[in-house]
Amino acid sequence: MAAAHTQGQGLGNSPYSRVGLGDFTGNVGGVRQQGMGGIGLAAPNTSNVNELNPAMLAYTTRTTYEAGFNALFRRLHTVSQSNRTGSASLAYLALAVPLSKNWGAAVGLKPFTSVDFEANTQAAVINDPDKAISFVNEQGKGGLSEAYLSQGYRIGKGFSVGATASYVFGSIDLSTSTAVVKPTDITENITRVVRREQLHYSDFAFRGAAHYRSKITEKLNYNLAGVYSFQTDLSGTRSLTQDREDVTGFKLPFDQMMELVDQKGKAIIPALTQVGISLDNNRNWSANLDVAQQQWSKYRAFSGSATTATLSNTLRVGVGGEYTPDATAVENYFKRVTYRVGLTAAQMPYQPNGQMIYDRSVSWGFAFPLPSATPLDATVIGLAFTYGQRGNKDTYLLNDAQGTRTVNNVKDDYLKLQLGVTLNNRWFIKRQIE
Repeated sequence: MAAAHTQGQGLGNSPYSRVGLGDFTGNVGGVRQQGMGGIGLAAPNTSNVNELNPAMLAYTTRTTYEAGFNALFRRLHTVSQSNRTGSASLAYLALAVPLSKNWGAAVGLKPFTSVDFEANTQAAVINDPDKAISFVNEQGKGGLSEAYLSQGYRIGKGFSVGATASYVFGSIDLSTSTAVVKPTDITENITRVVRREQLHYSDFAFRGAAHYRSKITEKLNYNLAGVYSFQTDLSGTRSLTQDREDVTGFKLPFDQMMELVDQKGKAIIPALTQVGISLDNNRNWSANLDVAQQQWSKYRAFSGSATTATLSNTLRVGVGGEYTPDATAVENYFKRVTYRVGLTAAQMPYQPNGQMIYDRSVSWGFAFPLPSATPLDATVIGLAFTYGQRGNKDTYLLNDAQGTRTVNNVKDDYLKLQLGVTLNNRWFIKRQIE
């Protein structure tokens, strides 16, 4: 990501959210999966909502409610500048219900993309005898959310299938202001041209999944899983205004004022393919490997939008696992705690100066059962931590309409904390009187 100067605005400033529809959350699951690096496609579990792979809902034995909350701290830096930002937000809501012995369903709400950035650039106006400087400010806010309904069904011994139907909706607000300033200009007389763009999206998306489980030995099982998120043509509308303002933001007469209202169009979100394999002993540990590939070269932005960009296909690989020393321990509470860890490496779809950049991270997490757990209900507090790095601080020469100039990539060091609360309860149990 190239920028001459980047600074934080509000919370969570991310220069990478300037491109496309913003930073994609991706299909990486809830607090359990986050503690293992956002993996767990092939890791069955009866106490968490696994919306990462809807086929896993066939393993739902109790009504399960989950809520997750994120806190994110990041340091953005180039070779010469550095800035720290932070954010806090709702991560997801999910409710899973067993419909029969072999059938489970879930509904939920989670972020799909997020846009939050402010970038400032300045450059000398080419061949200007007055040595004027062009100042450009770019800002973006908003994002998309996903409300989904998932179902999973066991159709044979060890084999289950699942599907998710989602409604993706939200809006993105973008603005670009440009001011050309001469050394002799008085501050009060400086004006700027401001271009504001609003994009509203809403449409349906679909995902299919499968899972197979079998034994290697009496004490060792293997699991295979695949999830395919279909390409989505996301319908939307676009409004655009352009006007002239003074330094206080007061609008001035402008003979080139532009206005466009509710132009219809679409953005194309490419298909996502995920496969996973895991090993477990059906008791207290599992080890997992997930691979995901997304065809970002097929991404298309809303026609005419400022978010238009050419992206590249991506590959993401993650390994991780979890271990519970003794879930039935009475005297030692920490033996009942589940410990998780994971490593991931992912290509990013952006290629500044034709160079592939990466997102590398290490994750760890814990699941703390509350002492009040019974065979009918249980409450678990989950924590997941992820430390990662995106991009680099390389510099290179850029040739465009402003001439030849040196630009800097932006490196993003981040620490993400996710807090999850999981409530399990058995509904519709007939009480027996002894």
